Amino acid sequence: MLKAVERRINQYIIDLNEKDIIEIISKIPAGKRLRAKLMLEIAGSKKSVIDSAAIVEMIHAASLLHDDVIDDAYQRRGVDSINALYGNKSAIMVGDVLYSKAFYELVDIDRFVAKVISKAVVELSIGERKDVYLSQSFNTDPNIYKEMIYQKTAALIEAAAEAAAILAGKNREIYKTYGRNLGIAFQMIDDILDIVSDSKTLGKPALNDFKEGKTTLPYIYLYEVLNKEDKEKLKNMHKKSLTPKEQKWILEKFKEYKIIEKSKKEAFDLIYEAIELMKKAGEKGLEEIAIKMVDRSF
Repeated sequence: MLKAVERRINQYIIDLNEKDIIEIISKIPAGKRLRAKLMLEIAGSKKSVIDSAAIVEMIHAASLLHDDVIDDAYQRRGVDSINALYGNKSAIMVGDVLYSKAFYELVDIDRFVAKVISKAVVELSIGERKDVYLSQSFNTDPNIYKEMIYQKTAALIEAAAEAAAILAGKNREIYKTYGRNLGIAFQMIDDILDIVSDSKTLGKPALNDFKEGKTTLPYIYLYEVLNKEDKEKLKNMHKKSLTPKEQKWILEKFKEYKIIEKSKKEAFDLIYEAIELMKKAGEKGLEEIAIKMVDRSF
């Protein structure tokens, strides 16, 4: 079924009839197609589901192109990013093309599906701006962080699950909650991996988020338990290239206060809640997708 989504994405891109744009889009790594897998598992493989899944994946790809420009990221999933290969202007404009094409095709699916996905893209854009704004200072409020990652990451996964439920005639609220939990947990795990994984695994320097100004959940929880002197020390490291000694100090503090374990538990609790919802709905495949979301290298 996933191959059918890939074929639909390719057809949408070919329809653009612009060789240079098609070439650039061909260099975008496909990724795991999580959102498409989710939709296919919920709603099956009828044409409206295939088309919707392809549209959601195009929207996701567009958001990543913009994200890499905003973050000055020159690698995506271990390969050169589009902005590294073709420049920021091309990356932004190709992202705009993908967004526009996705919305053009979306209007033919279903009015309610179109509203759900469109609303998610609004949230995604607001979340991206909020992420940039929050990076300007050290954020100490976990609720602000969680709101931002919901908007930036979880909203589109939530929408994918809800849209699929609509197309399948299932209870949209149950699947919406499932998707939201998955999305928030996915981003929490991603942020934890930035701390605990090595540079080779990440495809970027470890602790890079903190250097970029992103105060993710582990840093917020660490700040809460530090004494006054260490609080200031941590804040003074924010948005700076860390020396090996400074990196070691942060990692030791995470270990001392069991911060990574606390952060992981919060992400896993969301996944377990999602799994329970799917057990009650008899969705074995969605249980497995949820487990794979958090079963990543630590």
